[in-house]
Amino acid sequence: MKTVFDGLDRPTLALLAREYLLCGHLIDRAGMPHVLAAGGIDAMREIAIEEWMGASPIYTRRVRRALDFEGDDVATIFKGMQIDIGAPPQYMDFRFNVIDAKHGEFQLASCGALRDVEPMGDEYVVNMCHHIEDPTFDATAAATNPKARMRPIHRPPRSPAGRVPNCHWTVEIDESVEALSEPGAARRIGSTRAAQHECPAPDGEDSDGLTTYDGPLVADIRFDDFSKNTLITLLQEISLQWHLLALSFFDATERRFGSDAAVEIATKQFTGIAGLTGMRLKRALKLGESLSDIAKLLDLHPAFHPRSYFSLQVDQADGLSVSLRDCPAIGDRPGRSWAEHLSNGASAPLDAIVRAVDRRARCEEIGAPAGGLRAWNVLVDASPADESREVRVTRISTGAEFSFEER
Repeated sequence: MKTVFDGLDRPTLALLAREYLLCGHLIDRAGMPHVLAAGGIDAMREIAIEEWMGASPIYTRRVRRALDFEGDDVATIFKGMQIDIGAPPQYMDFRFNVIDAKHGEFQLASCGALRDVEPMGDEYVVNMCHHIEDPTFDATAAATNPKARMRPIHRPPRSPAGRVPNCHWTVEIDESVEALSEPGAARRIGSTRAAQHECPAPDGEDSDGLTTYDGPLVADIRFDDFSKNTLITLLQEISLQWHLLALSFFDATERRFGSDAAVEIATKQFTGIAGLTGMRLKRALKLGESLSDIAKLLDLHPAFHPRSYFSLQVDQADGLSVSLRDCPAIGDRPGRSWAEHLSNGASAPLDAIVRAVDRRARCEEIGAPAGGLRAWNVLVDASPADESREVRVTRISTGAEFSFEER
């Protein structure tokens, strides 16, 4: 099946893979300030635990299948973590050490998430590095082997201040322990269309490069080494990680606050990450401020991939317009998906994306074309709009300005 990625070269696809993983991690940053405002630190902790435990086991198994590195040993656990929006390479600088099939360690040489919460004080650091990580790390490991456990050697609050590595953990597969069961949140998210969606295989013969990750663990995974078709497959899978995390966030928020509040918070989350990702992609792809640049950003924004799940069409035949079509994302646990927010009339996420290219741009709803649910023209006003609060709050994260380096 042809995709909008087909015309891109391998270096650009690899760049997008890095950006999709990092911005996927920041989906949590886009949502949690609104959870904190609604329910305080206890609500934030409980929702974060359910959010990650609901999504991570599902997409961990998906990426193993996509890159053909099935297994149940420590190296397989680590490979999955390298292609996980919960642990984007370099921003969350994991250093892995495989001792044998059942034993390993990892350190975080530096941790973007820690840089975000340390200024908030030790209570927030303990909340993240102890209360949230303990169950969510085990849930991630258990998706590969239910008898795997992750345990800290040391972790923040950092003592002495500025300690490097930021934390140090062991991973052990212990046949004597009871196998962990699938978390309830993962069972709920596993029933979604996103979890069960089969991404179409890219068209054409593959180019040079790796097509699997079935060899040894690579210390610093280089997406540039993968073939073009494999990168296209990865971009679709990473985009589904986005949707699974968003669905899991909504599920946890709804269970805490009810449906109306969850819709409001999730729409703010969508708006914040839509705009922040737009800013990062504009910079990474060296886009200008034309309608063609806006169209390219809309085409490549991970919130709207894979197109077989989330059908947003970009049309430059007469100016620039976008239309939302019926697709599996509509009705995926009704009211909960980002596509549902657009179908219900929310345009703030689209505005946040187009304004990442040109602050004068906005989306004005028009009559939907035949077969469409909603449609918008992209217009350019005389004066720039103020940055939305949702984007501004998300952009506080250190991930907003993080730069990747060649390794």
